[in-house]
Amino acid sequence: MDSVLLLFIFVIAAFLGKELISKVPSQLHTPLMSATNAISGITVVGAVVTAAIFAPGTLGMILSLIAIVLATINMVGGYMVTSRMLEMFRKKGDKD
Repeated sequence: MDSVLLLFIFVIAAFLGKELISKVPSQLHTPLMSATNAISGITVVGAVVTAAIFAPGTLGMILSLIAIVLATINMVGGYMVTSRMLEMFRKKGDKD
């Protein structure tokens, strides 16, 4: 029963995420990306806590590890892209 509930939550979250992202105008993509980087950081913390507390079996540990790796890649890549986009708006003489 718990697996069905977790799968239901995952499917609803995926559908809601797709619908929300598809409705965002292009001017808001950079601020939205910064917000999703913060959410990915929270996902990493949640995956670590889940792995430590709720994943006693091998399958749970593997899924937790996959969640941690994917969220970390998403977070680091998002910060790199955001940094690169912000560099495009800096003046050539500015150093900060």
